[in-house]
Amino acid sequence: MPKPTNQEIVARWRDQPAPLLAVLHAFHERDGFLSSDALDGVSKGLKIPIAELYGTVTFYHHFSLQPSGPTLRVCTGNVCRLRGGLELLEALSPKGAKSMPCAGRCDEPVPVLSGSESLVGTSIDTLRAKPSPLPAPNPGGYAECIFAHIREPDRSTLAGYRRTGGYEALSKALREMTPAQVVGIITESKLAGRGGAGFPTGAKWKAVADAPGHPKSIVCNADEGEPGCFKDRAIMDHDPHTVLEGMVLAGYATGAERGFIYLRYEYPETFRTLERAIIEAQAGGLLGRGILDGGFNFEIHLRRGAGAYICGEEGSLLNSLEGKHPFPRNKPPFPVTHGFENLPTAVNNVETLASVPHILRQGATWYRGLGRNGHAGTKLISLSGDIRRPGNYEVPIGLPLKTLLFDWAGGPYSGRTIQAVTMAGLSGGFLAGDAMEVTLDEPSIRGKGSFLGAGGIIVFDDSRDMVRAAHDAMEFFADESCGKCFPCRIGTQRLTERLAGGAGPRDLSAWTEEVRDIGAAMRATSACGLGMAAPFVSDSLLQFFPEAVRFHVAARHTEKP
Repeated sequence: MPKPTNQEIVARWRDQPAPLLAVLHAFHERDGFLSSDALDGVSKGLKIPIAELYGTVTFYHHFSLQPSGPTLRVCTGNVCRLRGGLELLEALSPKGAKSMPCAGRCDEPVPVLSGSESLVGTSIDTLRAKPSPLPAPNPGGYAECIFAHIREPDRSTLAGYRRTGGYEALSKALREMTPAQVVGIITESKLAGRGGAGFPTGAKWKAVADAPGHPKSIVCNADEGEPGCFKDRAIMDHDPHTVLEGMVLAGYATGAERGFIYLRYEYPETFRTLERAIIEAQAGGLLGRGILDGGFNFEIHLRRGAGAYICGEEGSLLNSLEGKHPFPRNKPPFPVTHGFENLPTAVNNVETLASVPHILRQGATWYRGLGRNGHAGTKLISLSGDIRRPGNYEVPIGLPLKTLLFDWAGGPYSGRTIQAVTMAGLSGGFLAGDAMEVTLDEPSIRGKGSFLGAGGIIVFDDSRDMVRAAHDAMEFFADESCGKCFPCRIGTQRLTERLAGGAGPRDLSAWTEEVRDIGAAMRATSACGLGMAAPFVSDSLLQFFPEAVRFHVAARHTEKP
């Protein structure tokens, strides 16, 4: 089959919503890079100034402007560094391998992207393609919501999904309920955003439903880029239809007739799984026009990112979808009134949307009862690092952290103790010592100066250098800062330098004060959550590991001039 021409590629996507990423990927897949001729065709076809287009393309990690041939990309993220990622990169460097940030396989290091295939292994000899693992049933015997049926045979297919009640909630909503009633049940359930911010889902949907302007949109944030987080991948790989059903229900509740799934680049197999699920749902009358032979219409468009952590922030994600430079947006206005194409938009995380069909099938009271000690619902936790049984766990909100670490996940490896854990992937910084006596809910963890966020927990045992761990975390934030605001752009660099040992005062008190001052300025003035969260790493290092910091600063006195 002849390759499509430049004109054919642009023409295929030009009239579709959010065309730019799809067009760029089509050119990249055809040629292996984005040539000047291709960019010129995109610029003219989509009416984007060439300078603006060039700035946008070069922002992403995975677009190449040079014909370099097939590229291997090795994860050297914060978990894979604990498991040989740097050594694997060195071994594959003769083959032209390049590093990439966390690729969302923290439970099975080390992931390597080879074209459109994901391989995992800790050496060249052990690298192989392997589907992402199913979550094991929780050993505590607690009722699950999202993972309740995910282990059923063929769950990723429409037939398998429908065998255990799939799309029953949609049928009930469209035939028996008004949109306001759907919003009411979600509000009553106390479901909150599961991507990190924790905003009440019912309140967000009501705001979109009440906002003037059409067409409204539902955007599924599947740009799961936080190191140590891989829960959304498990849902999409093994239960994609629950995400689609959740999106259609969100559309019905808010009056939206179009949806977008923004999927991170590093999940190529997940992209194909979602494509198949969308086609199945369309063929089954569950997507498109006249859903279930009724009057409601809803389309879902799948778009793949190109590697940029900041696109997990909702404003950056929306700008990326619109083909703009993916900087965060100033707030207000908020996406519920001025989202995609400046129209009302609900941006929800994968986990949030996947909870919705279960809640509508079994009721708000049932969902609230899944939590402990007055907390509502469940939370998916991605657990990785120095722990015997890494993986995804669905825990009742309010479960003690140590129950998860020791009773469910088996504790540290033989002869080791747990020195620290991170919260919210990296964004919540470290917890250590008595601060690990928390329950997995926001009030408890915020009481220790951190937050639960998206639910990634990385474990560090007593063999790890915590200053080095903090440096690697801050280096990640510095690399991924979009550069829009100088407090984050400069602050993450300055903190990385101080944690590397090559900058800052030689006096411990002055060094500590400077690090805290930089973090305080970032929290107060950064444009988005990246700059506000990064100081949790340095502040928690100072709080829990003062002796390690003292040794780190003192070591500079022994360096040769």
